[in-house]
Amino acid sequence: MATGFASERALVDALDEPALVIEGNVVRTANAEARHLLGSRIEGRDVRLAIRHPQALEQILTHRSGEIDATGIVELGRSWRLLIRQLGDRTALVRMIDRSDAVSAEKMRVDFVANASHELRTPLSTILGYAETIAEDADLPAELRSSFGGTIRDEARRMLRIIEDLMSLSRIEADRYRTPDEEIDLGEVARIAIEHSTILADRRGCRIEAQIGEAIPVLKGDFGQLLQLSDNLIGNAIRYGCNEKCSAIWVKVAGDGHRVLLTVKDGGDGIAPQHLPRLTERFYRVDSARSRESGGTGLGLAIVKHIVERHRGEMRIDSAPGQGTEVTISLPVE
Repeated sequence: MATGFASERALVDALDEPALVIEGNVVRTANAEARHLLGSRIEGRDVRLAIRHPQALEQILTHRSGEIDATGIVELGRSWRLLIRQLGDRTALVRMIDRSDAVSAEKMRVDFVANASHELRTPLSTILGYAETIAEDADLPAELRSSFGGTIRDEARRMLRIIEDLMSLSRIEADRYRTPDEEIDLGEVARIAIEHSTILADRRGCRIEAQIGEAIPVLKGDFGQLLQLSDNLIGNAIRYGCNEKCSAIWVKVAGDGHRVLLTVKDGGDGIAPQHLPRLTERFYRVDSARSRESGGTGLGLAIVKHIVERHRGEMRIDSAPGQGTEVTISLPVE
């Protein structure tokens, strides 16, 4: 018996996930992961004190082999798959597989598809409506026809921007496990991004103040992605941070031997605290109407976040109503 128990203990301890051997309704053996999860004194106690999920308990206490997905066994919102294998008439091995990440990823995928469909459906509906009017009304006045054509053009461009940003996200995610290896001068990248933003800045009456330090350390990176990151941050600052109160934004690049910092700051309306944690979510907007009017796709900061993560960097957003917004990107030199 002692030898059998030792073998059972060795088998259960060898499993990476929480595992229990249930005899009747008592936990006979629990490995370290199960004791950490369900309580250090779980062995020898009624399993119903540790697992309080009716469907899971029914499957466990009948000692039938099978699988069951359960949420909230240990903590609210955490998802588990219980693998139950019969060892004898009144004995079963229960393995607990944590599926929280998989469930969360699936939810994100479903939400993403729904949001992307909505974002594309809105301009497409507008395009179809105006196009049908033009096609069906031969006597449409030239001025109105021109106006409808302009709307169709603008909405088509908006759809194109959304698709391009979605493709960018897809490419960045596909490369996330590949370490960037180009030698990058982030100061030069910022200068190019500022040049790219000149037309938008002029159109909105915005002045760009650049402060790029000398001898910025070279870092390993992806030039195209870091340029896109800079373009997005500067473009956002111009679109949402330039107004009658403050018509300038500031772009600063500085560094030491360990990190390079890119900071983009504006003096606009700022952002309320409740929005800050969600700014890098795909399609999340503080003000949907204003974002669409400004030409935003709701994907800019999500793209920035993924680029920063690929470069093993850090991103910080500081903002408050009436005090503008400052975004700082910190990238390691090595």
